[in-house]
Amino acid sequence: MPYLLSFHWGWLVGSLLLGLAMGWISVVQRGNGTSKVTARWLAVVAAALVGVALARVVPGRFGYWLDLGLIIFACYLVGCTIGAWLRDIVVSRSQPAG
Repeated sequence: MPYLLSFHWGWLVGSLLLGLAMGWISVVQRGNGTSKVTARWLAVVAAALVGVALARVVPGRFGYWLDLGLIIFACYLVGCTIGAWLRDIVVSRSQPAG
């Protein structure tokens, strides 16, 4: 893990910044979003992948890619959350009180 963080820090910061931008933009979208069933399936898949990575079931290069992909995805999600939160703060301040 420390090797992934020290060697790929640029990619991790890039995914965080991309997530920040997407979180900022996505608040404006007025789409339907993901259904609850799809969201549950995605959560199960993500939890299974994290479980496989923690149990070190996948050896070698593919295990390395799995770990790296999960860390990049986590950085992206953190960036999305921060971007949406910052956008909410900015939009709520610009609305008139009433």
